[in-house]
Amino acid sequence: MEGSTVGDCAALPSSDLLAWRRELLASTGGSRADLDWLLDLGGGLRWPELQALHLHPHRMVWLLQPLARLEELWREHLRTAEPLQYLVGRCPWRDLELQVGPGVLIPRQETELLVDLALALVPPTSGGVGLLWADLGTGCGALAVALARALPAGRGLAVDASDEALTFAAINRAAAGVEERFTLMRSDWWEALKPWWGELDLVVANPPYIPSITVEALEAVVRDHEPRRALDGGSDGLVALRTICAGAAQALAPGGVLLLEHHHDQSQSVGLLLEMAGLEEVQAHLDLEGVRRFASGRRPSGGGTR
Repeated sequence: MEGSTVGDCAALPSSDLLAWRRELLASTGGSRADLDWLLDLGGGLRWPELQALHLHPHRMVWLLQPLARLEELWREHLRTAEPLQYLVGRCPWRDLELQVGPGVLIPRQETELLVDLALALVPPTSGGVGLLWADLGTGCGALAVALARALPAGRGLAVDASDEALTFAAINRAAAGVEERFTLMRSDWWEALKPWWGELDLVVANPPYIPSITVEALEAVVRDHEPRRALDGGSDGLVALRTICAGAAQALAPGGVLLLEHHHDQSQSVGLLLEMAGLEEVQAHLDLEGVRRFASGRRPSGGGTR
């Protein structure tokens, strides 16, 4: 195939790229969607641009990396089942491009809805003036960065028990330019937040919630590479959720909201945990496929001090 390189970039005719894509899929197998994702994040060729190549086979295409390097990443993914997000080092999420790698959970598309739900549940204020929020189990910082951008006048606290996760969260916080808007702390759920108990207006969490036996049945790309501690929720998947719900009434400010992501079949159980914790206005919320994937509850407004 004809082409040229300048620095780390590569240029080649559209027809050559399409032929390479077709031949690589035929010789290696794998998912067409996954290879197109690699061309997007690894090569800088967005999906709409890729589709347009069929109409303009002679147009020159510029890629961020040579085809040889992209093919190397693709074959490594197929050989080891290592997530492409780890191999590329980035993951698109909402309007962000987050840095990820081994030791941190890859943020999922459905979790994007947690941000929208959170913003709909907190009292309407101008940019979050006076709002104190927390993200439990922040991972790469996806939720925390998104909330910090959406609530520029608020103040946030983001915790995780993993040093690797906190490293990525700090990188993503800096890349988004929101270092001053939330603090990162190493903590197992509520522990480091005790100085702020009774003051938190909003708490979000996407904890490990997959039952242990189900984790073993996951695809190798998840089971063998993403951190088990961020996936495995114990025998019934509710271990972390129980801990989070149990501390909510003390941690939340009067009228404060706890918003959780959970497994697709845990809606009733998590709703009961929220009610048992003394929260009111307990609600189930749907994910992108219409499944009850999220739950929220509010601390009663009466009583308590700020």
